[in-house]
Amino acid sequence: MTQAETEEPDPAETGSAKGGETDGAERGATTVVERVVAKVAVQAAREALRTSPAAFKVPSGPRSWPRASARVRDRTARVRVLVELGYPSDIGAQCAAVRRQVVSRVKELVGMDVPEVAVGVGRLHSEQLDGERSGRVR
Repeated sequence: MTQAETEEPDPAETGSAKGGETDGAERGATTVVERVVAKVAVQAAREALRTSPAAFKVPSGPRSWPRASARVRDRTARVRVLVELGYPSDIGAQCAAVRRQVVSRVKELVGMDVPEVAVGVGRLHSEQLDGERSGRVR
C-alpha cells in the first residue's frame, strides 16, 4: 500500500472538511469594546498597586480605584490610566509596574497588543495631609 491509500487526505489540502464546511470559513467575529478593555486595565492597575509598599497610604474603596479609558483599533488597544498613589513613594516605579501589568493582563485576557499605556497620577495621599480638611499643600 502507498501512503496515499493508508491515510485520509488532509482537509486543508482538499479544501473541504467534515460536515461540508470549507476550511478558513468564518462564522462570525468577536468584538471587544473599549469599555471592556478599560475595565481590564483598571483591574490590572489595582493588582500592580496592591503590591506596592505605599499601598496602605491610599484609602481603600471604589472612590480611590484607578480609572481608565481605551481606544481600540484592529487588535491593538491604547490605554490611559489615572491612579492615586501614596506619598512619599517611588512614583516612577509604581507607574512602570502599572504599565507592565496593564500590557500583560490585556494581552492575556483580551488578546490585544497594547503598545501604549499612559499612566497619570491624579492624586497623592499622605498620612499627614489626609487628616486635614483643606487638603492644600503650602
